[in-house]
Amino acid sequence: MLPVKMAMNHSSLNGCVSSGRVSAVPRPTNTLDRDAEMFAIAARNWLIHQRYVRKEFDICKLLIEEELQKTNGYNEYANYVLGLILRHEGKIQESMEYFKKCHSLNPRNIENIKQVARSLFLLGRHELAIEAYLEAEKTAESPDWNIYHNLGECYVRVEQYAKAREYLSRAVTLGKSETSYCALARLYERDGDIRGAIDIYNTALGVYPGSSELAVELGLIHLRNGDYQRAVNWLGYALAHDGAYTQALQAMGTVIQKHGEFDTALAKYKMAAQYLPESPALWNNVGMCFFGKKKYIAAISCLKRAHYLAPLDWKSLYNLGLVHLTCQQYSSAFTFLSACVKLRHRHAPSFMLLGQTLMKLEDPDNAGKAYEQAVKLDAEDPAIRANYAAYWVSLGDYPRALDQLNAFNRLAQQIPNIDSEILSVVSTLTSIVTRDKTPVRNNASGESSEHQSSVGYI
Repeated sequence: MLPVKMAMNHSSLNGCVSSGRVSAVPRPTNTLDRDAEMFAIAARNWLIHQRYVRKEFDICKLLIEEELQKTNGYNEYANYVLGLILRHEGKIQESMEYFKKCHSLNPRNIENIKQVARSLFLLGRHELAIEAYLEAEKTAESPDWNIYHNLGECYVRVEQYAKAREYLSRAVTLGKSETSYCALARLYERDGDIRGAIDIYNTALGVYPGSSELAVELGLIHLRNGDYQRAVNWLGYALAHDGAYTQALQAMGTVIQKHGEFDTALAKYKMAAQYLPESPALWNNVGMCFFGKKKYIAAISCLKRAHYLAPLDWKSLYNLGLVHLTCQQYSSAFTFLSACVKLRHRHAPSFMLLGQTLMKLEDPDNAGKAYEQAVKLDAEDPAIRANYAAYWVSLGDYPRALDQLNAFNRLAQQIPNIDSEILSVVSTLTSIVTRDKTPVRNNASGESSEHQSSVGYI
């Protein structure tokens, strides 16, 4: 249940308390006395408002403290603004207490219940936030897109996706914010309806044709769908409207990086770095550009900075493992890849690289376990099959190596454009197995670069 019984309509920005009953104040005996008392309570609200909009929060808090002392805490607007300031300072629980106070002073002001609900959402108490927003929906005199949007976000958090789609669709119908379109499109994409998500973005761009955010989101969904040309077109559209839009710069750099144009991608990242100098995703992508240019020291430096900025980001750990493995620094590669699989225990390429590293460290038993886990997680990855075959060849177990090579050949018939380096290694392994030659140890070193991570642009 709600912490307080709620219903309201927010006082105007000039600081005047709305005309609803202030239940905690004793009622004056006549209208003139009541108006005088209300004026006395709200007399300095204009000054509180002025300081708040100027973001002079310290002075504003002093004014609010004086007003609450004078009015025995009965100034609704002062309580409301203090709640907003405390939330801005990250004191969510304290701020919610002031919004509750506002509600107790004026139960007819709907903005108070919305602020209580927002506080509950920020505290992670999504079920209670849903109850609060539903109460606000019942009390609202007309449809409120903000209530619908936040209900959709709450239902996403509690994994009730059908309800989330229902309320986000209502928010989109009112057409008040492009954020609602983005949230709804992500729901469609999550459900596998890529066409539906693209249609939502196109509709949103018809309503907000100058939105760089929508253009970037549409470009990214095309990028994830493998349509690079449309992705570039929409990212270019976003940059045409805002040449300094960092997300568009990073996304464009990622597309260019995927096509091996590392210098051009680095130029995009350099522009983005002026606005996001401490972005772990940006440093990660810069590091992988240097890796593609075979400048391994620079790559390690950038990736370690990304890891420093986001120690629990598994992608930077994976990339550090990859670069150290390429540089034949196997102990360091093992350290980073071990940390990676602990954070992302269902990422098959990480186990594949860990298997390669363990073979270099002469631990074939644990390497075999790593390869086995990689195959369990993704049996359709040709690089994993090729590396696993190389592992068995290095141990001289040709029948098991042949099983993996046969699996690779089945995948090769279904997957076009397999990396030529992988095909070369498989050809060598096949000749070793079929001719029963003496196995060559540690042949599993050529395929890992196929799995470089391109991260951080979403």
